[in-house]
Amino acid sequence: MPPSPRALTAAALLVAALAACAAPADHARPAASRTEAAAPPDRPATPPGLPGMPPVLDAEDVYAADRPGKLSPVVKDFPSRVYVPNTNSNTVTVIDPATYKVVETIPVGNQPQHVVPSWDLKTLWVNNDLGDSLTAIDPATGKAGRTLDVSDPYNLYFTPNGKYAVVMASMDRELVFRDPRTMKVAKTVPVNCAGVNHADFSADGRYFIVSCEFSGELLKVDTEKMEVVGQQKLPKEGAMPQDVKLAPDGSAFYIADMMADGMWVLDGKAFTTPKLLPTGKGAHGLYVSRDSRQMYVTNRGEGSVSVFDFGKEKLTGKWHLPDGGSPDMGGVSADGKVLWLSGRYDAEVYAIDTRSGKQLARIPVGSGPHGLAVYPQPGRYSLGHTGVFR
Repeated sequence: MPPSPRALTAAALLVAALAACAAPADHARPAASRTEAAAPPDRPATPPGLPGMPPVLDAEDVYAADRPGKLSPVVKDFPSRVYVPNTNSNTVTVIDPATYKVVETIPVGNQPQHVVPSWDLKTLWVNNDLGDSLTAIDPATGKAGRTLDVSDPYNLYFTPNGKYAVVMASMDRELVFRDPRTMKVAKTVPVNCAGVNHADFSADGRYFIVSCEFSGELLKVDTEKMEVVGQQKLPKEGAMPQDVKLAPDGSAFYIADMMADGMWVLDGKAFTTPKLLPTGKGAHGLYVSRDSRQMYVTNRGEGSVSVFDFGKEKLTGKWHLPDGGSPDMGGVSADGKVLWLSGRYDAEVYAIDTRSGKQLARIPVGSGPHGLAVYPQPGRYSLGHTGVFR
């Protein structure tokens, strides 16, 4: 997170009875024989999901659509690239991940913070925070297109049904729900915390959790009503929450905190006080592996990446960058083999082998690289940020 404050007919979720009686789509059981009687449901139905949201593929894994090679037909012909917004250079550096070479530098607006894939996967939006604008990049060609006037677009998300874009207007202290294509305002939601910046949605899409960086708070927002329904102060003086990520089974949210040097584990449904899990100095970005077993936590203040095991609920490793660095935001390659991260204070990008933790490349880019996007990635739709796909 930069030092500046300018920072889904409705488809239902799988009912719990089906989750108990049916295997995930990739491992479906044979149909019952004609002589077999259908087993009655033994659990009450779960509440329906957000109207219009694509059905959940696996009740135990919200990232089931993100497996290696599962590229949507929308993106399958897009060239593989890494898009790096340089906040101080007002450019986007484009890297060919096959060669680790810079292939283009795109001028954009003032202080680009994140490159965000649209819900329909067709557009990359560059968030020009101080420029009060969004610049569209066509991922089929890698060329910049239209620029839209949008106030204080520090970060950008999309509701799981694709109905709204949600601009995290950090300095304006607003969550702004907009048309996802035209960016016309649908509803502005003022907030009384400072530094709204990152978020993630519940498995059913009905609410999302937002981090407020500068006041050390968390918000819970009703997606359909577009209203803040919960707010709490983190239980640590000087807390500075950053990236937010949902556990694969939807049971918890993880919130990186670069002043608490770890990540908070939150029960989003109950919205009770979270517990802190130390990871490393300056914990900042959170990225789920392609098999949904692990999460990579960038520790910007110490030049390392911690590896968190969801099943074991603990850290299982830490990778240190040679010669240090400032690993910040990024994403995992489509095949899951490489973690790409911006070096926030070192004008560089890191490519890290996710099997060994070895640094594969260190690529010079513009000044202040921040929310880089690896694109395309597997998934049916994007929730925004640097690429959260389901």
